[in-house]
Amino acid sequence: MSRTATIHRTTAETDIRLRLNLDGQGQSRISTGIRFFDHMLDLVARHGAFDLSIAAKGDLGVDQHHTVEDVGITLGEAVQKSLGSKKGILRAGYFLMPMDETLAAAAIDLSGRPHCVIHAKIKAAKVGDFTVELLEDFFQGFAQSAKANVHLRCLYGRSSHHQVEALFKAFARALRFAVSRDRRLKNVLPSTKELL
Repeated sequence: MSRTATIHRTTAETDIRLRLNLDGQGQSRISTGIRFFDHMLDLVARHGAFDLSIAAKGDLGVDQHHTVEDVGITLGEAVQKSLGSKKGILRAGYFLMPMDETLAAAAIDLSGRPHCVIHAKIKAAKVGDFTVELLEDFFQGFAQSAKANVHLRCLYGRSSHHQVEALFKAFARALRFAVSRDRRLKNVLPSTKELL
């Protein structure tokens, strides 16, 4: 069964078209108007082994907040939709991502209960053209609409660029594990509650 989703999310502030294939080959076509953010979303596709297409138009003349947050919300919606019943998925995933002098950790549980915790002391206010404080808004938006626990931590690092990039890569790898299917449990919902 195909695990794909197409979402068109429109608000007064953003217009986002997103296509996701959880069982892809890491191919992406991303355009948000924020070049560094595009690069981070490319990393999510590549390291998650997802095929991901995002065309986002937002009120960047105001600032980047609405665009970044709404892309997170839309990606979360797409993950939730593409998982269907969630039967047979691993449900939880974690990853430690080294990137030169930086080490980042991510843990994700597709539990049906949204919660996001981020611990990252990043010195730079901007990396490239990306406003760093919006990192949290992106992942909070994702966690809420994917109904997932998302925990991210940058354990250490010197380069702000490496810290942000390592967090996105760790997130992608953890999500890749969480959405993966276990053939032995293909008809089983990974919850004793029988609800995710």
